[in-house]
Amino acid sequence: MFSKIYWLYNLAPSLPLQEDFVYHWKAITHYYIETSDDKAPVTDTNIPSHLEQMLNILTQEERERESGETGPCMEYLLHHKILETLYTLGKADCPPGMKQQVLSFYTKLLGRIRQPLLPHINVHRPVQKLVRLCGEVLAAPTGNEEIQFLCTVCAKLKQDPYLVNFFLENKNKKLEAAKDGGADLVKKDPSSPDTGQNQKQNPSLVTSALKEAAACQATSPGEASPSSVHTTLPNSDNYNLVSSLLNLTKSPVSLALIQFKILCICRLDVYNLKEDAVAFAGKRALISFLSWLDYCDQLIKEAQKTAAAVLARAVRERFFVAIMEPQLMQTSEVGILTSTALLNRIIRQVTSEALLQETIYFLLGEETGPETPAGITQHPLRHRLIEHCDHLSDEISIMTLRLFEHLLQKPCQHILQNLVLRCLEERNYMENKQPEEREEREHMENGQPHDAVDLEEDPLFSDLSPDNRLSSPDWLSCSPPPSTEHTKPDGKTEVHKIVNSFLCLVPDEAKSSYQVEGTGYDTYLRDAHRQFRDYCGVCQRWDWRSSPKPFEKCNLDSPFFEGHFLKVLFDRMGRILDQPYDVNLQVTSVLSKLSLLPHAHLHEYLLDPYINLAPGCRSLFSVIVRVVGDLMLRTHRIPDFTPKLLLVRKRLLGLEPEGMSVDHVTLLEGVIVLEEFCKELAAIAFVKFHASTSTSP
Repeated sequence: MFSKIYWLYNLAPSLPLQEDFVYHWKAITHYYIETSDDKAPVTDTNIPSHLEQMLNILTQEERERESGETGPCMEYLLHHKILETLYTLGKADCPPGMKQQVLSFYTKLLGRIRQPLLPHINVHRPVQKLVRLCGEVLAAPTGNEEIQFLCTVCAKLKQDPYLVNFFLENKNKKLEAAKDGGADLVKKDPSSPDTGQNQKQNPSLVTSALKEAAACQATSPGEASPSSVHTTLPNSDNYNLVSSLLNLTKSPVSLALIQFKILCICRLDVYNLKEDAVAFAGKRALISFLSWLDYCDQLIKEAQKTAAAVLARAVRERFFVAIMEPQLMQTSEVGILTSTALLNRIIRQVTSEALLQETIYFLLGEETGPETPAGITQHPLRHRLIEHCDHLSDEISIMTLRLFEHLLQKPCQHILQNLVLRCLEERNYMENKQPEEREEREHMENGQPHDAVDLEEDPLFSDLSPDNRLSSPDWLSCSPPPSTEHTKPDGKTEVHKIVNSFLCLVPDEAKSSYQVEGTGYDTYLRDAHRQFRDYCGVCQRWDWRSSPKPFEKCNLDSPFFEGHFLKVLFDRMGRILDQPYDVNLQVTSVLSKLSLLPHAHLHEYLLDPYINLAPGCRSLFSVIVRVVGDLMLRTHRIPDFTPKLLLVRKRLLGLEPEGMSVDHVTLLEGVIVLEEFCKELAAIAFVKFHASTSTSP
């Protein structure tokens, strides 16, 4: 009977929009009165078609009217509390599948209608109730619709941030909604979803909704002002939108259906069970987790600022603190390695500012004041991670060093401030009085080593575009001070000394790169230039010193502590001749990243060979000098040192096949890494100097 009436209606002449709209709504309500079979799915009825027609009418009405003007169809929807009734029907899921239809209707209504709807009390109240309904059942068939609905609400909040106030709710007033029809029975804790797979229909909810609809239809339109805007902001201390979103993130079904950008990890687009078994156990779970993470990250990136901060904080507390921290703090080497590898992947994947900040605070803490030896355990996780850089397990050391390397490349000033800069702020690694003359300077002026490079006319830097130059040239004003007698007008004599100080650190008898084509110092220049340009682009918006802090303003009498992070790096650098090749590569990679940063104190401490260190202090240059001193003592005890060194280098480059084992291979590989690292530091020093002088007037 119902389908016959609808078929006859389609053949009838078109009615005015309001009559048409009312017809479709009454057809839906009459279904509940006339139909006794409440088990037939909603797709077997005409309810979806009527709802779609109502949406089309509302869209057409808005299109035909002036911007911002509310038409009679929208007035009818607001005044008769149609959204409230639909919410009740959706909550009861009667007929089966009605919840999906209601979610879809809400989503399309909010997405298609341009005029602001959420400020209306008869819109934001049922929307808020529907938000609470989302995520109550894990792996529900409505997961896709729930996510689309919540994302639409988030988009509206981002568009008009003041609307957030309508979604902040006092926990003590959750039962207040029951007064509006007795239909919204809220769970005590909306953040704890029901894990059941089925919901029983509640006929009383449907009856209540129909009674309310009948009462609204009997009310004269003049008795209320349907277009009035509800401006009273609720007393707020609970954010149900965030709770529902977090609940949905626990559902693997929902994750597969989200409309956000999902990273193509491990060829997710062609995933199959056979491939999963061949790769490794747990691959599917890992993909689901990374998809969940990307969902959270993208959601936070797109969300309104307040909502993003709340959601990011919740991810930190519920995932990082509750789940990740115990894994990272465990003593099992396999567990440490696995959790650190996962953390590496997380750091690389997170791009939203709010979630990155919470992740960094979780890992490093929020401290920015001077670090002391007694205070390095103040943040246990930070202390443990830094200690893992010098772990007995080389695999754990490499993985953790790689973690910090990824951290140093993230656009977050707090990372660098927390790890290194706060220890260098007072420049108390230097003595108060600077010597007027230095033997090193005299040595560099009187002689050049065989591999010293003339950098004045280097073609790589002869034509730098303004975009690739630093905005301020002052940050590089480190010692030695310019000499009026020996320095050229462009100041490049001084950079020769700095560059050649690094190039000459390794003695000639311990060098092997000059015997292999394509391994000279110049090979590092292009990489250094590109990386430094990228770092400058990231750091320009940070409030960093363009020049060193004046000595008269520094507290040089306070004891210097290089900080836990630099201490571990320097300790490992000091053992470069006795460590595995892969460990050395990772240690020098982290130190080179630090050296590239355009901060005056960091540049002075890591790249200036001429600073006069305070007693008991060390710099990167002084650490390497000690390594070279140890090397000189040990090379004389190794027969055929130079031929063996060249053979090992060629094998590392793949120029020689693996053959008989070479004794002292760890030391020989360490010497090769040391030579290459010194060349890299020389290239970085020159690139940074050139970038500063090229912008000078």
